[in-house]
Amino acid sequence: MLSEINNSLKNSKVGAKVVVAMSGGVDSSMAAKLLVDAGYAVVGITMKLWGYKDSGGNVVEDSNCCSLDDIHNAAIVCTQLGIPHYTLDYSEKFREMVVKNFVEEYKRGRTPNPCVLCNTEMKWRALLEKVDDLGADYIATGHYARKVRNPETGAWRIARARDEKKDQSYVLWGIQPDGLAQTLFPLGDLTKDEIRALAAASNLRTAHTPESQDICFIPDNDYRRFLKEKHATDLVDVAPGDIMDMHGEKLGEHKGIPFYTVGQRKGLGLATGEPMFVTQIDKERNTIRVGHREETLSETFLVEDLNWFEEVPAGESVRVFAHIRYNHPGEWATVTVETDGVARVVYDNPQAAITPGQSAVFYQEDQVLGGGHIKEVVFEKESVEIEV
Repeated sequence: MLSEINNSLKNSKVGAKVVVAMSGGVDSSMAAKLLVDAGYAVVGITMKLWGYKDSGGNVVEDSNCCSLDDIHNAAIVCTQLGIPHYTLDYSEKFREMVVKNFVEEYKRGRTPNPCVLCNTEMKWRALLEKVDDLGADYIATGHYARKVRNPETGAWRIARARDEKKDQSYVLWGIQPDGLAQTLFPLGDLTKDEIRALAAASNLRTAHTPESQDICFIPDNDYRRFLKEKHATDLVDVAPGDIMDMHGEKLGEHKGIPFYTVGQRKGLGLATGEPMFVTQIDKERNTIRVGHREETLSETFLVEDLNWFEEVPAGESVRVFAHIRYNHPGEWATVTVETDGVARVVYDNPQAAITPGQSAVFYQEDQVLGGGHIKEVVFEKESVEIEV
């Protein structure tokens, strides 16, 4: 198994200094151990991003990602491995970069994925700064992903992990190409079960730690509660408005745009006698449109904030397998880069609930070509754009 691990790192310099992001879980712990075993000089860094007293809800202690227990576990694992460990407080930057964006996106009628922004801005951009400070060559994480190099162009791409169920390549599309070149993914060729077994065999303290939360700063998974309780002052201008069908007929009243998302069915408070889904959210008119499931289908949308691992020139089109959310199965599409830096994506088959604010990630075979944020969904009769 070690030969497979080393094969995944064959283009890096064995013996080089690596900064490993240590969350206090089994995955990052094993990433550090595998690198130590492979002959790298490893430094563990834990980023304190959030405290659960700031989350509210029915949470009595730091019990998940970024908790005091996690920091303690990461430090103990580093002691077991005989490597240095540092804890860095990035909580203020996390609030400014990730939490503030999360609130603002919901106010715009969009549905954000904070894990993408956290990976891009916190776990990579900030860690790469520490690489320079510590004189290191690489950063490494416990993500289930791989990186591969195009033998013709020399460009690095992120690729799907061997463990398809745990693959996290979707949330890594925002890493800049130069940052990816300095990144190692030690777990990419292993499955979660193999990682657990290796950690247990090595007597690592974190061998049996539970899975972390999807959104680390909302441990009860109730984002509406979080917005109301912790960001009430940001919502003072949020007002009720009309819920309409796709023909413009009023069906009811919504409680405020931030509390709804495209594709939502429950909690609409409509007595229509049949299931209705949110199809469009219009911040400017303060309205929400709903329709039957087939009315959530669309095949064309625009993507902004593009990041390419291999550039696609303006005016050119490329075939990709595109995912529009983390658990989306994907579908074949044609992506055309327009002159304003926005890409137009046309699916071969219409997809349900394409949601502004979510990430569209473009794959070629098992490799990520690039990605961006969904800006606008184009329906058959009209274009719906969410603007501030």
